[in-house]
Amino acid sequence: MSKPFTGVRVLDFTQVFAGPFGSVQLALLGADVVKIERPEGEDMRRAPPIDDWSRRNMSTHWLAINANKRSITLDLKRPEAIEVVKRLAETADVVMENFRPGVMDKLGIGYEALSAVNPRIIYCAVSGFGHTGPNRDEAGYDGKIQAMSGIMSITGHPETGPTRAGFAVCDALSGMTAAFGVASALFQRNHTGKGQFVDVSMLDASLAFLSPNVVEWTVGGHKSEQFGNQAISRRPTANLFKAKDGHLLLAVNNERQFKALMGALGLEHLLADPRFVDWEARVANEPALRAAIEEVLCTDHPKNWDKKLNAAGAPCASIWTIDEIVDHPHLAHRDILQRIDSPHGPLTLVGNGFRLAHGGGTVDRLPPELGAHTDEVLAEAGYSAEEIGAMRASGIF
Repeated sequence: MSKPFTGVRVLDFTQVFAGPFGSVQLALLGADVVKIERPEGEDMRRAPPIDDWSRRNMSTHWLAINANKRSITLDLKRPEAIEVVKRLAETADVVMENFRPGVMDKLGIGYEALSAVNPRIIYCAVSGFGHTGPNRDEAGYDGKIQAMSGIMSITGHPETGPTRAGFAVCDALSGMTAAFGVASALFQRNHTGKGQFVDVSMLDASLAFLSPNVVEWTVGGHKSEQFGNQAISRRPTANLFKAKDGHLLLAVNNERQFKALMGALGLEHLLADPRFVDWEARVANEPALRAAIEEVLCTDHPKNWDKKLNAAGAPCASIWTIDEIVDHPHLAHRDILQRIDSPHGPLTLVGNGFRLAHGGGTVDRLPPELGAHTDEVLAEAGYSAEEIGAMRASGIF
């Protein structure tokens, strides 16, 4: 089976995280993503941690979001390079970029310029605040958007203050939104025959994923707060608890699960205790309930409780580190982690977060060395070997 985006050509000007995370979703699903970089390569190639991979201009963070792509280099400050981009755009389906609004227009390869060359082209621009509005010219960074969007205001503990998520969550949300926006525009083009501009704002994308919290305020007038590790259900047994030499995250949210938890912990007698007879009483007496649960949990290790309680019907999880979860047998069954050989040894990369019965996403091509496919891509665009050689000699790439 062919993959969903087989035959789709993407010119990818994106860099760092948000944009490349979007384009790699399409690449894993079959799109021919041609990554266009400046001659020295984008900054993410040299991102920390500093090790052999970053010294090769292929940092681990960069490797994670650039599989299946091809790489060419172009000095976009040169008029000749701009003409090359326009020629590539003639047969492209999608352009993706995440510069500040106006940068690509100044270079002469913004949406208006490229759609004049190819009216069917879909042009996706990812930026901090989108291409319209009073904040459009501000730089957009993950931490800044986490702070502005409200994410940090509801993350963490009241006693310690706002906390960033442990990964670039707004970049990831924006990249996935960009991939969905491009997919939507490609599908719509089947009906209209026309390309279009896809304007992705990191702030907009983050608010879309925060919609329950937003509507909690806009409709209900309830302001979201920091609840630490407590679930949005606000159940006292859906929270983080101490266990022996660690912690256990309980996700006990309904009556059946609560009874299973009490039984598995040997605390059946508390089911008849007036302090814990229903959820209202349990919330009012949360400190006493927590103390009773933790007294038992502290007799064994989190991973042992993980097995016992889940088997009993009380959902929970011990705290897995990244190096632990990648060896989980369930992940091996799901093929989310995929291995591919490289000149420097095998690489384990992450695929799409879903499976398709027919032609789903797979890692088929190594993340590219800088400029590795320049000659190949230009030849496909109709340039002769002599023309490519002349451009190389002139320093365009």
